[in-house]
Amino acid sequence: MKKELIFLGPPASGKGTQTSRLSEYLGFPHVDTGGLLRAAIKNETSEGLEAKSYIDKGALVPIEIVCKLIKNRLLQDDCKNGYILDGFPRSVEQADMLEEINKEIDGAGQTEFKAIYFDIPEDLLIERIIYRRSCVQCGAIYNLKSLPPKQEGICDCGGDLTQRKDDNEETARARFETYFKETAPLVEYYEKKGVLTKLNANGNVEDIWNRLLQIIE
Repeated sequence: MKKELIFLGPPASGKGTQTSRLSEYLGFPHVDTGGLLRAAIKNETSEGLEAKSYIDKGALVPIEIVCKLIKNRLLQDDCKNGYILDGFPRSVEQADMLEEINKEIDGAGQTEFKAIYFDIPEDLLIERIIYRRSCVQCGAIYNLKSLPPKQEGICDCGGDLTQRKDDNEETARARFETYFKETAPLVEYYEKKGVLTKLNANGNVEDIWNRLLQIIE
């Protein structure tokens, strides 16, 4: 049966780490809307050129263009057994659009649709962000408190570790406030449809991974 998975959760909730691992484990792709846009612009597709025209003007890319990119991606052969979608939908309107896309692609085929919400207290998220560091060389992400490098300030690959300028408490709380305001209706939307599962995203990577597998399998 085809698995269609949506990951919902605030910044630093651990979605990215688990998405990459689960994609490899299940053998089907992680579909990232930001990545789709960047690739379309780089490859100068019709949607990419149209999206770039809005970005160059400092405007948001219309959701219709994003939906075209998503539909084209989900039609590709590597998505025939399923996909993990992160970063879309971001509203109830977009959730309705995704439902229509899935209906067009799947037809009468058997599918299992799940929305997984990475649930974690805001104070823990703030802590994760404050202590987060990333490698300028390989991109690895550390947490000085829960997942420190072997050598302070240095990635295990030898590269320097840096902190993003917006990884501070004030900026993080503003981002979370916006996220929770936008996402609350979406969580309720999928709860009413009976397809939402809340994942306890507090704990180490392996604990969260094992909880995720229990939901998926």
